[in-house]
Amino acid sequence: MAGGVNFSVFSRNGTAVFLELFRNAEDSEPYALFELDPDTNKTGDLWHAFIPGIGKDALYLYRVDGPFRPNEGFRFNVHKYLIDPYARCLTAGSIFRDHTGLNQKPPHIDVDLAYTTTHTAAGFPKCVVVDNNDFDWQGDRPLNYHLRHSILYEAHVKGLTVHPSSGVANPGTYRGIVDAIPRLRDLGITSLELLPVQEFDEYENPRSNPDTGEQLTNYWGYSTVAFFAPKNGYASERSLSAPVNEFKLMVRELHKAGIEVILDIVFNHTAEGNERGITMSFRGFDNSIYYMLENNKRYYRNFTGCGNTVNCNHPVVQNFILDCLRYWVTEMHVDGFRFDLGSVLGRDQNGKILDNPPTLERIAEDPVLRRTKIIAEAWDAGGAYQVGGFPGGRWAEWNDRYRDDVRLFWRGDTGMTHHFATRLTGSSDLYLRNGRKPFHSVNFVTAHDGFTLNDLVSYNGKHNEENGENNRDGSDHNNSYNYGAEGPAQDPSIEKLRVQQIKNFHATLLLSLGTPMLLMGDEMRRSQGGNNNAYCQDNEISWMDWSLVDKNRDILRFVRCLAAFRRRHAAFMRPDFLTGQGVTSRGIPDITWFNAEGKPVDWGKTDRFIAYRLMGARESILADRDDNDFYLIFNASARDVTVTVSPPAPGKEWLRVIDTARAGPDDILEPGKEAPLPSPNKYIALARSTVVLITRIV
Repeated sequence: MAGGVNFSVFSRNGTAVFLELFRNAEDSEPYALFELDPDTNKTGDLWHAFIPGIGKDALYLYRVDGPFRPNEGFRFNVHKYLIDPYARCLTAGSIFRDHTGLNQKPPHIDVDLAYTTTHTAAGFPKCVVVDNNDFDWQGDRPLNYHLRHSILYEAHVKGLTVHPSSGVANPGTYRGIVDAIPRLRDLGITSLELLPVQEFDEYENPRSNPDTGEQLTNYWGYSTVAFFAPKNGYASERSLSAPVNEFKLMVRELHKAGIEVILDIVFNHTAEGNERGITMSFRGFDNSIYYMLENNKRYYRNFTGCGNTVNCNHPVVQNFILDCLRYWVTEMHVDGFRFDLGSVLGRDQNGKILDNPPTLERIAEDPVLRRTKIIAEAWDAGGAYQVGGFPGGRWAEWNDRYRDDVRLFWRGDTGMTHHFATRLTGSSDLYLRNGRKPFHSVNFVTAHDGFTLNDLVSYNGKHNEENGENNRDGSDHNNSYNYGAEGPAQDPSIEKLRVQQIKNFHATLLLSLGTPMLLMGDEMRRSQGGNNNAYCQDNEISWMDWSLVDKNRDILRFVRCLAAFRRRHAAFMRPDFLTGQGVTSRGIPDITWFNAEGKPVDWGKTDRFIAYRLMGARESILADRDDNDFYLIFNASARDVTVTVSPPAPGKEWLRVIDTARAGPDDILEPGKEAPLPSPNKYIALARSTVVLITRIV
C-alpha cells in the first residue's frame, strides 16, 4: 500500500469501467474519477489500476458501462454505483432505505426493462480500503479442533449481548461477544457458530409489525451485500476500519479462551434479488456470469426462495468463492464455515444437480482450507435434499433427520424407537458410506430457523403474527407439544414436565455420537413467544435475556455438567461407528441393546423405550485412553418403567450419574459423587426420563 492502492475488478462483457473516490461516507459525488483504459488498464477480463497518493480508509465505488439488454442477460448501467465484490469493508450507508418503505407500492412488473439515468452516491455505502497489517494478532492462529471433539453453539452477534440484561460495555457488537467470553467458556462449548456477519442491509425488509406499525428488519442477515466485509453495524466504534479490526479482536480473544469461530456464509444468493431487484454489485459487473438465468435471460433461476441463485460452478465464481473463504481463514483467522442452502453450490448453470460439483470438491480439497471445518446445509429451496449424500469429500452436514427423529421420540410418537437409536449412534444409515464418520453428522434439536427448545415444549403451533405475513411464514412441521397449555403455563406440573423434557433433549444431544450443536439460549430456556421464523425481529423476541440465568439456573447447570461429561468420556466422541460385535479383549460387543427386561431388543415390538450398554475399552473406541462403561436408558413413555439392568463387567458396579426425572443437583452428579443403585440390577426409570449409569471398580 506504500505510495498508493491497487484496484482490480472482473467484468467480461463490460465496455468501460469507472473508479470513483470519495472523501466522506455521506458524499453524494466523488472528488476524483478514473476511467480505466481498456488498452492499459485491462488484462483479460480484469480491469485494474494503481492510484497513487491514497491509502488506508480511502473510499471508493465503481460504475460499469456495457450493453443493457435484459432479455439477453446483460444489465449494465453506467449510472448505477456498484460495490466492489472484493471490498474488505463498507461504510454504514443503506442500499435499501430509499427503495423500501411501509407506504411504497410494489415495483411495476416491467420496472427492470427501464434504463434509469439518474444516480447519486448519497446514503449509498462506500467501499473502504483496508490495511490487513493494521492489527496485532499476538501470534494467533485458527484452532481447528477435530469435529469429534467439538461442541458447537449457534448464536447471533447482536442478539447475544444487545439485551440490557447482558451488562456488557458494548452490547450487540463484536466487542460485546468479547465481554461474554467467560459465560461461553463456562458453558463448555468449543466453537461459536455465528449467523451471517458478511455485510448485509437490515433495511431490506419492507414489512411492518401489524401490532405496532414498526418497520421490520432483516435481522438474521441471510442476504449478503459484500462477502469479504464484516458487518459494519456490529462494530462499537465508528472509524472506517473498525468493523475489520473489531472482528479480528473478537476472533483473537475467543481463540485465547479456547473457542473457535465458525461463520454461516450465504453463497447461494445475494441481496440483489430477482429481475425487479436492485443493481448494487454483481449484476452491474456481469449479470450473466454471476447468476443462473432462465432460458429467457431476463429472469433468474430461483433455487433459494430469495429471487436469484449464484452461478456457483462457473469458473469465475468458483474462484471468487475460494478467494473469499481463504480470506476469512488467512486474514480473519476463522476456523470454519456453515454453508447456507449448500446444495446450490452443487448445481450447474442450468440448475441441474451435478454428480461431482467442482466447487464443492475444490473447497474440500483446497490446501489453504484443508483443516478448516466445512459444514453444509445439505438442501435448498429448489427441491434438492442431500443429507447423508452431500458430494465433495470431507463435508459435514446439518442432520435434520436427527432433529426430527429425536423430537418425535420424546414427544412420544409410536414407531420411532429404532429411528431414535440410529440417531443416538451417529446416523450410520446416512453416513456409513464412502469413508464418512459419525462426526460428519452435525446433530441438533433446534437452530435459529424454528422453535427454541423452550418453545418446542411450550407450543403446539407457530405464532408468527408479528412478522407481518398473517402467520403464513415459517414451518408448520415442528413436531412440538405444549403438554397442556399453549405458551407460558401456570400449572406447576406442566412446567415440571417441560423442564424434564428440555433436559431430555439436552442429554440426548450431548450423549449422541456425532457433532452436537446447541442454539443460543436453550441452556436457559430462551423463548421467542412461539415465533419459529424470527428472521425479522430485531427486538426482545430474538435477543438473549441474560436474566434467565437466575430464573433457570438449574437447567444451565445441567447443560454445563453434560458438556463436561461428554468431554471427559471418549466413548461419546468415537471416531468410528459402533459395530455391535465383540471387539474388546473380553469379547464383549462395543454396544448391546436391551429392552426394559434386560433382554435383547425386538425392534418390531419395542416402543418409546430403549436401553443400551456402551463399552469404554480403548480397543472398542480407538481412543488414546480407556473409558468407563455406560448403561443408557431412554424412557419416552408416559409411565414409569422398572428396568432390569444388565450386569456390569466383573469387579465393577453400576452407579447413577444422570437422571432427568430428578431435580437438580441430583439430575446430574459430579465426578466422584455418583450414586449407588438402590438395587444392583434394577432401576426405576420414571416417565419421560433419561438415565445414565457408569461403572466403578469395586
